[in-house]
Amino acid sequence: MTAVAPRTQTASLSPILKQATPVVVDHAQGSWIHGTDGRDYLDFTTGIGVTSTGHCHPRVVAAAQAQCAKVIHAQYTTVMHTPLLELTERLGGVLPPGLDSVFYANSGSEAVEASIRLARMATGRPNIIVFQGGFHGRTVAAASLTSAGTRFSAGFSPLMGGVHMAPFPYAYRYGWDVETTVDFALAELDYLLTSHVAPNDTAAFLIEPVLGDGGYLPTPPRFLHGLRERADAHGILLIVDEVQAGFGRTGRFWGHQHADGLIPDILITAKGLASGFPISAIAAPTEVMSKAWPGSQGGTYGGNAVAAAAAIATLDVIDDEGLVENARVRGQQLIDGIRSATAPFDTVGDVRGLGLMVGVEFVTRDGERTVPDPAAALAVQQATTEHGLLTLTCGPAGNVVRLIPALVVTEDEIATGVDRFTAALESALGARALGG
Repeated sequence: MTAVAPRTQTASLSPILKQATPVVVDHAQGSWIHGTDGRDYLDFTTGIGVTSTGHCHPRVVAAAQAQCAKVIHAQYTTVMHTPLLELTERLGGVLPPGLDSVFYANSGSEAVEASIRLARMATGRPNIIVFQGGFHGRTVAAASLTSAGTRFSAGFSPLMGGVHMAPFPYAYRYGWDVETTVDFALAELDYLLTSHVAPNDTAAFLIEPVLGDGGYLPTPPRFLHGLRERADAHGILLIVDEVQAGFGRTGRFWGHQHADGLIPDILITAKGLASGFPISAIAAPTEVMSKAWPGSQGGTYGGNAVAAAAAIATLDVIDDEGLVENARVRGQQLIDGIRSATAPFDTVGDVRGLGLMVGVEFVTRDGERTVPDPAAALAVQQATTEHGLLTLTCGPAGNVVRLIPALVVTEDEIATGVDRFTAALESALGARALGG
């Protein structure tokens, strides 16, 4: 009998997956990641806004452990499980008025696709209008809706049809004040509806209350109200993508609540919903949700029992520990500190954000023009890691450094983060400081 030689092949992660930092995590707790290199890192990335209650919050861990001992997976169109029923009931207390029907999936992209499928079925219309700089995911339909960078949709055309884009009121980019920019963006939307996309062919407007990958740009409240007015006038549904801005991150429970009185027709949530466990959802009025076609909603892992239990615990922690208010107060401390730290640097064009969602835009001057400076942003982001602070970049040009602390972040941790960011600025860009 011929002996079979043992296999020597090894596997590795795709070479296309590039880490933003060289850190390998040993363990993490609260706002801190403890690396296998023996260093402690203050985490202002939180898994891109996912670990909302911090790493391994004891109450979330306990809820997940207890649920694992009961049932891990019970496919929710086959048998129902109590965590999903309880989560749905609990969400009813925080969802906007009238959004009383919920569908669960796993990821933000899945929830986005479910929302536009529902909008098209509910209205019988084909077109979706999105806004420049929006990020809605990487799957085919979600990538078709995304303009936070060409990397998300290039290379696998044709994309989904029926998607049309309007300007986002990005005041810094245009060089105008916010009110002028809102007037411009609404006028351009009206022109699009007159010249290219008939309102009675339009199913939905889809927008983030704060652009995420598009550059951490808060959507001006008057623009959101302008969308609501046009949606009501033309029978168009307003979909608000709260995947990154929701669950307390902006200092309100939902990011769109900064536009007082605004109520969307469909709301999308994911990321911070379960403190790191994969679960997402869309919410809509029952009248709208019931117009989805039979079989159009489902999925093997949607509404997983352990993730649902973690989401219930997350809601408890947010409520009991006052984390929405903490996000507001600590967010103001963070943006004030970063504005002070960046003031001496002429390569910093703008610092903006809501709550614990702060972006720092790096630019360079080309005569009378201001152009993105992704090299400066990357240099600072890499330097923050060297100084023990984890950050990420974003924006279509990659010229924005974003800061995303956990909602449990303390006053001392924000102060430490600002100090470390300041040190990173000085080491990466010291020669570019005004007068330097």
